[in-house]
Amino acid sequence: MELFKGVNIDWMGKAKYFVSLSLILLAIGWASIFRAHGLYYGIDFRGGTLVYVRFSGPPPIDRIRDGLKSAGLPNSSIQGISDMSNRVSQNDVVIGLEQQGAGDESLDAGKQAILDVLHKVMGTSDAAGKQDFNSTTPSALAAFLTQKDPLNLGPVATANDRYSQLAQKLAASRDQDHGGIVTSFDQLNSVDGASPAVLNALSSNFSLGNFTIRNVEIVGPKVGAQLRRQAILATLYALAGMLVYIAFRFEWVYGVAAVIAVFHDVLITLGFFSLFHFEISLTVIAALLTLVGYSMNDTIVIFDRVRENLRLMRRESLPEIVNRSINQTLSRTILTSGLTFLTVLVLFLMGGEVLRAFSFAMVVGVVVGTYSSFGIAAPIVVVWSKYRGQGVASRAGSAAEKRVATARR
Repeated sequence: MELFKGVNIDWMGKAKYFVSLSLILLAIGWASIFRAHGLYYGIDFRGGTLVYVRFSGPPPIDRIRDGLKSAGLPNSSIQGISDMSNRVSQNDVVIGLEQQGAGDESLDAGKQAILDVLHKVMGTSDAAGKQDFNSTTPSALAAFLTQKDPLNLGPVATANDRYSQLAQKLAASRDQDHGGIVTSFDQLNSVDGASPAVLNALSSNFSLGNFTIRNVEIVGPKVGAQLRRQAILATLYALAGMLVYIAFRFEWVYGVAAVIAVFHDVLITLGFFSLFHFEISLTVIAALLTLVGYSMNDTIVIFDRVRENLRLMRRESLPEIVNRSINQTLSRTILTSGLTFLTVLVLFLMGGEVLRAFSFAMVVGVVVGTYSSFGIAAPIVVVWSKYRGQGVASRAGSAAEKRVATARR
């Protein structure tokens, strides 16, 4: 499908405007980064406490987020998670708090702060003096059953082992059969040993909360620093691999130009993250790596057309060949980039807070990555060609011809 026919835009003549725009965006974005003393990293990179919470129904993420802010935890994060491989319907979220201390102190303080917010948001209360069955441990449950002795087992020594086994079965049924959330004690009547007397004792002394803490983890500052280093290395390795590939397929200057353009895309996107106060997380790194591949693909399409035209337009100058190549691929660029942009824009506007940073990176990256292919990468090749004479163009053409001839043999 071709949207434009007979397009004759002098892209190389307008290259200085693209370069000026890029320099302005880079200056504004990185001025913001230096003013803020660096990028704003998520808990994955700066360290903190991660608390995994499961709800009996759809979690009120917006209300929890507002509750965390009201409790003096504005830098906390909340993200919905799901496990499609599990047959039990799950309504899980992971709540992250910045590193408040070290070791068990940080774990207990973070967990308690989140519990207080959740009890307030969900309207649960300990006014009745009942312990939450969904949050109790098997040992605490066994101690309660031993004390109440609903099965009339008699001496404590004899009852202790029996009730310990029953407590383990009740907790296993709650966690495995009901996803950690029991909404009615009648759901436990299939447990071996859960007689009506046992269930009646539980219902009289325990409440059934609509959420439970599934797990608590701490990401230390050393681990966060290691993740940051690995994320940077992953990006650099991807760029290095692409440089080698393009240098082999075309000429080394084409590879350098493509890598500079992609590096330019990442730097501008990071600048926008600082300007709009989005945090850098592992999902954002995934988005940046996606953009590296997306922008590189656009650049390769243009360079491939340039290589073809070098053999067909031997008497034309390299700027004219590059202009012709960009105009010939313009319809393809608008179709692919335009549709991708509309998709990620809808994701940004309607995807919710969980996907906001990821979709924002995609929105900025698609726009910047598209224009850098013909506004940054292509002009670099042309400028280098002028600096070296027309040798780059001729060598690129001859190298391409040699590879084609070799492939035909």
